[in-house]
Amino acid sequence: MPPKQSKADVAKKQKVVEDKTFGLKNKNKSKSVQKYVQNIQSSALPKIDPTKLAAKKKKDEEKAREKELNDLFKVAVSQPKVPPGVDPKSILCEFFKAGQCQKGFKCKFSHDLNIQRKGEKIDIYSDKRDEEDTMEDWDQETLEKVVESKKNEYNQNRPTEIVCKHFLEAVEKKQYGWFWACPNGGKECHYRHALPPGYILKSQMKALLDAESEKMLIEDEIEDQRAKLTTSTPMTPDLFMQWKKRKIDEREAGLAEQRAERAKNDRMSGRELFLSDASLFVDDAEAYENTREKKNLRVPNRRSRMNRQQQQDQALLLTLWLIPKRSFLMMMTTMSWTWTSLTNLKQVCQERLFRFASQVSRLHLNVRER
Repeated sequence: MPPKQSKADVAKKQKVVEDKTFGLKNKNKSKSVQKYVQNIQSSALPKIDPTKLAAKKKKDEEKAREKELNDLFKVAVSQPKVPPGVDPKSILCEFFKAGQCQKGFKCKFSHDLNIQRKGEKIDIYSDKRDEEDTMEDWDQETLEKVVESKKNEYNQNRPTEIVCKHFLEAVEKKQYGWFWACPNGGKECHYRHALPPGYILKSQMKALLDAESEKMLIEDEIEDQRAKLTTSTPMTPDLFMQWKKRKIDEREAGLAEQRAERAKNDRMSGRELFLSDASLFVDDAEAYENTREKKNLRVPNRRSRMNRQQQQDQALLLTLWLIPKRSFLMMMTTMSWTWTSLTNLKQVCQERLFRFASQVSRLHLNVRER
């Protein structure tokens, strides 16, 4: 079998053909010229083996025939849905199983027929018998049969939380697996076939103790790392202070550079502005007086209005108290008031008088306490 020609050799021969046919007239009209050009091209290009060409043609025809038969008699195949968090390579491709997958290694599903035999690793911390048969799918007849059969067996074969010694021995010797059967009656063994949470096997305990004994102390590890240092300078107080001063200077220089950059971009905070130029924050000499005048010109708030109303009520009550009773009645008779309005006025006066008296008594108490 002759070696394959490289692209450079093919391009070189193509250039030779173009050079030989350059300048020929009547390339598209004269048959003799066209025949000459074809002879030159066939002599320059590599010759194709007719037997290989026939074999390739036959192979393509067989593929086309097989594809046609598959299209005619193919079975409807559907890929299983991949559950979330599951690797698709752990699921067998259904098209590959039926011999119809055309993706090859690009298929996201597995093309290993033994993938179905490879189950998950057995869990030695759970008992398989706990989930084998539950009463979720039982009918009333099955439930009655189970209750009747277990009536006498329960006391004879009471389940316990003790771990089976045969199970522990099998786990220690690494003999426990899917096909392991307990010598103590198989599935009828009333001991637990599961390790309690946090249980450590003897083999694991030995490995942990060996690792702990071989572990280097932290002091020895530090000394070992220090011994590996080839170039080191002995630390002295003067050398440490020089290093500390250099670090502080570097930090101050970095902060100054950042402040300059922020000032350049007009992004300084109020504190930075005050530290850079405190004269920007000097208050006006008359600022306090202006603020005080503004406060005096403000609308009185609710408390001041209530105090003013209270003072007015006290003045009115004092006036009514000082007016003689006869003059008060004469004044009332001269006015054209109804009996209802007089009654209301009397009640208002009594209420205000009572409030005024209570305030006066509080005032006397405060004076005595002082």
